Amino acid sequence: MSLAIEKEAEVTFDFDYETLAKDVILFTMEHEHFPFEAEISLTLTDNEGIWKVNKEFREIDRPTDVLSFPMLEYDVPGDFSQIENQTEDCFNPDTGEILLGDIIISVDKVREQAEEYGHSMQREFAFLIVHSMLHLFGYDHMEEQEAAVMEGKQREILECLNILR
Repeated sequence: MSLAIEKEAEVTFDFDYETLAKDVILFTMEHEHFPFEAEISLTLTDNEGIWKVNKEFREIDRPTDVLSFPMLEYDVPGDFSQIENQTEDCFNPDTGEILLGDIIISVDKVREQAEEYGHSMQREFAFLIVHSMLHLFGYDHMEEQEAAVMEGKQREILECLNILR
């Protein structure tokens, strides 16, 4: 797995966020039985930076905690059986890794939400990565049934990683 981390804001977490990001991404891929080596981009920005992206791509004029930009399409969330049938543009020709997608996290929101929910910044950061990875695997939470599935997976993954509230 290749993980490119770009920092557009100062990151002053009291934990090794790069190692945590890698560990959470790898475990989520294993948990969901993702059968390919993957390339993922993680951008850490502030509320202003994510606000701009949220407005441009989602037409929502406010900051958010995390944005996910999947490179793959799924008929059924978490069903990876048709990936090889998708365009060759989905694979990095140099590494053979599948271009899974991009994750953008607001470090400001990590701090704010950790305080709001009464847990550590480490837990909030890990949660946002799991949440985004599930989006990269085709899961969503727009409808009640979809949300229940996605929330259950998030909870299970974080429990397996022993990253608790």
